[in-house]
Amino acid sequence: MKAIVLNYTTNLDRPLDEVFQFFSKAENLNKLTPPHVNFKILTPLPIPMFPSQTIRYRIKLFGIPFNWKTEIIEWNPPFKFVDQQLGGPYTTWHHQHIFKEVNGKTEMTDIITYRSKGWILAPFLHWLFVDRNVKQIFAYREKQLNEIFRHN
Repeated sequence: MKAIVLNYTTNLDRPLDEVFQFFSKAENLNKLTPPHVNFKILTPLPIPMFPSQTIRYRIKLFGIPFNWKTEIIEWNPPFKFVDQQLGGPYTTWHHQHIFKEVNGKTEMTDIITYRSKGWILAPFLHWLFVDRNVKQIFAYREKQLNEIFRHN
């Protein structure tokens, strides 16, 4: 199965530095992840962010628990950071977080490149479950970000 690339852009009515500061704290991922994912950070907090930093999580997808380990492979505050999966529920997971100031506000773009597990069944599993689940997670994330930055 070939990799899937998703692009999401969220416009937030907050300054670039404030938005990036929020994302520089791994514990804020809890606020952006739907409750049904049972997201839990296993790496002791606070987690300093820098290239080569690894972060361990536990999540549940489709009722199946997964350990997930990611690595920060690029850290360029306040404009960009990139994490990629070292081990977890996907064959490939590469997530670019790009931040841009536009008229005193922040345009945030997520570019996610991922490939589902499942060997020969991967295309079917992707179509049946994974695609919808990833899109639901990012829709929830956008809704939460708009709520968080509306009330700050």
